[in-house]
Amino acid sequence: MDRVRAVKISGTGMAVPPRTVTNHDLVSVLNTSDEWIQQRTGIKERRHVDGGTGPSELAYEACLKALEAADLGPELIDLVIVATLSPEHYFPGTASFLHTKLNLGTTPAMDIRCQCSGFLYAMNVGKAFIASGQYDRILVVGVEVHSSGLDMTPRGRDVSALFGDGAAAVVLEPSPDPERGIVAISLHTEGQYAEKLWIEAPSPRYQPAFSNHMIESGQAYPQMDGPFVFRHAVVRMPQVLREVLKSCHLGIADIDMFLFHQANLRINEMVAKTLDIPQEKTFNNIEKYGNCSAASLPMCLDETVRAGKIKRGSLVCMTAFGSGFSWGSAVIRW
Repeated sequence: MDRVRAVKISGTGMAVPPRTVTNHDLVSVLNTSDEWIQQRTGIKERRHVDGGTGPSELAYEACLKALEAADLGPELIDLVIVATLSPEHYFPGTASFLHTKLNLGTTPAMDIRCQCSGFLYAMNVGKAFIASGQYDRILVVGVEVHSSGLDMTPRGRDVSALFGDGAAAVVLEPSPDPERGIVAISLHTEGQYAEKLWIEAPSPRYQPAFSNHMIESGQAYPQMDGPFVFRHAVVRMPQVLREVLKSCHLGIADIDMFLFHQANLRINEMVAKTLDIPQEKTFNNIEKYGNCSAASLPMCLDETVRAGKIKRGSLVCMTAFGSGFSWGSAVIRW
């Protein structure tokens, strides 16, 4: 039987739209205040696309940067996996539209819909393909364009101030050094709470699946039970982080950098406090980009790598929680 191959991240890249939307820009639109948003979330600004820009454009830019960092051309990619909750179209998946921009011929490409934990789920799928020997080089992308699907009225204040648009990608390859690469990933789902953070419609459950009433009633916009989500996030994230560390015989002190999903700065601060993680071992960019769902973790990864906060040999732990409910954690030796 062939030995299971180690899998490393050989390149990272990210992309955000050029247009910055500050809290002050939302004051009159959402009937809110800069102070209200910052106190509850830590967000100061976010990026929004302009009309005509979809997820595949942001994903393409991020992929080019990741490929450049890995010193590879698109023609060497064997599979593309896109994690997103904001698809380019109802069907086919965003991966198809990214695929043609990358000019990948008949290379397979697919979407994964696991929301804010999507990047970890997608990375685990890519890891399994490479470890088994089926593929050698995989692009894993997290991308979201939230802004065009938000309720930008006072009714949507609690949710619409949270989200931004962005993309980030990594290149996965076999690692010649068995000690370097993705060490472990732990994933979980608790579907009974799916309706605590969701978009109800459009849906094939309704006849018709699309209607003006869905917009007028708010069914077509994100809805969240914020306190409920918060309570679960601050429990599940430490749990799964401890779980993944235990699986690879590591402790909190062994990790050089902790990256958390960027949904709410208060959540991340509470998780770090629960686990006695020193502030200098964490990184947050939510104040600049808001919650970019599946793109948030790889955006943090790209920024920390390019800033030199993560170096060769560093142990990195990434943890996310989001809609589904789904959550997970990964350990990587850079």
